[in-house]
Amino acid sequence: MAARIILVAALLALASSRALAFDPSPLQDFCVADYDSQVFVNGFACKNRKNVTVDDFHFTGLDKPASTANELGANITLVNVDRLPGLNTLGVAMSRIDYAPFGLNPPHSHPRSSEILHVAEGTLYAGFVTSNTAQGNLLFAKKLNKGDAFVFPRGLVHFQFNNGDIPAVAFATFGSQSPGLVTAANVLFGSKPPIPDYILARAAQLSKTTVDWLQEQQCLLYIYIPAPQASHSQNHLPPSLIFYDGCGQREQMAARIILGVALLALVSSHASASDPSPLQDFCVADYDSNVFVNGFACKKPKDVTAGDFYFTGLDQTANTANRLGANITLVTANRLPGLNTLGVAMSRIDYAPFGLNPPHSHPHASEILHVAEGTLYAGFVTSNTAQGNLLFAKKLKKGDAFVFPQGLIHFQFNVGDTNAVAFASFGSQSPGLVTAANALLGSHPPIPDYILAPAVQLDKTTVDWLQKQPWVDVAQEAS
Repeated sequence: MAARIILVAALLALASSRALAFDPSPLQDFCVADYDSQVFVNGFACKNRKNVTVDDFHFTGLDKPASTANELGANITLVNVDRLPGLNTLGVAMSRIDYAPFGLNPPHSHPRSSEILHVAEGTLYAGFVTSNTAQGNLLFAKKLNKGDAFVFPRGLVHFQFNNGDIPAVAFATFGSQSPGLVTAANVLFGSKPPIPDYILARAAQLSKTTVDWLQEQQCLLYIYIPAPQASHSQNHLPPSLIFYDGCGQREQMAARIILGVALLALVSSHASASDPSPLQDFCVADYDSNVFVNGFACKKPKDVTAGDFYFTGLDQTANTANRLGANITLVTANRLPGLNTLGVAMSRIDYAPFGLNPPHSHPHASEILHVAEGTLYAGFVTSNTAQGNLLFAKKLKKGDAFVFPQGLIHFQFNVGDTNAVAFASFGSQSPGLVTAANALLGSHPPIPDYILAPAVQLDKTTVDWLQKQPWVDVAQEAS
């Protein structure tokens, strides 16, 4: 088996120009953020390619709990383009969220991205509120246990609350390099300068005295985007989120949070911002529809339930008893109907000792992978350039993250003698999967040997032998 993997890797190096399909929207393999550039663009200007290293795609520390010693009892470790330069232009980001017992990630929205959240430890109560509709502002909420996932559509106000008496941990996937954050209470009552009280009082149906009191409080949750540094090591960056203290006891804070949620119900049309590309809050996939569209037709809104945004089982180990010693649990729009049109997906990958997720690409999405258990050797190969097909690869430990640009061939190999687990975030509801060896040598019907033989510089007999071998799929895009 090892000899065959080496042979396939050699074939990929020879045939990469024919095996790789790339969506036209990116104009190059990657555009690593140049934090020192004086050029202002949408996002960041690109670092000179000759100065790019594998560390530009690497982040560490996601196995470390963040301090939740604040009034809300929560903290977020954000991995976006401001902290990981290799994410620039790739349309994906992620975060780790730590919750103290009864900790709250308060009502907020992401103006540039949908989100899929999976619970790694503990129990959460999570939900979102639809925008103004004829049916009103509907709440879709559910209790989530370890291994469960839940979807929050782009631009809609949503929250998570740890309803257990032990700490909880969750990881969020975003379909944007910079999803943005609008904490609703902060926007309404913590703006600088403040929104005039006569405007808020009328909008929220409160007295000016109450509005003035709310605006004087100092316990709101603020996001702090660190100023980009010449040295972009995350060890030199401040925390992503800062909480202001000074609001008294947790009981007083809880009462204030309840008031804030009530206000959101009254002023949700002012508190929620959504990018214009979605034409509605969500379009839950109707798997039974006979209409063929790009993606899935929408289920009737009156038939949508919280279960359409919910997935369970991500805490369960998949069977790795196959030749490659790996297995992938995909959470795409094919398996979770609420993801339809939201531009985000995720997966869990299990690796046996020395298990391999073989060279493959995702034609519709970039990927950010974080290691939950074990040690992996992971990397990607650039497309054909004047410098050749360059390999960017690194050994990843528990808590590390690594970026794979859209359409580029990449792999992960468990270099340890224990099982490993990783979670992947994608910037598409259906990232697609092209396992390079399978596409070349396992197609149905087979590619003619007289085409493959000169392409990979092998004789027809060897090509014919390879095409007769069984090729393992560790994941399939279809449900």
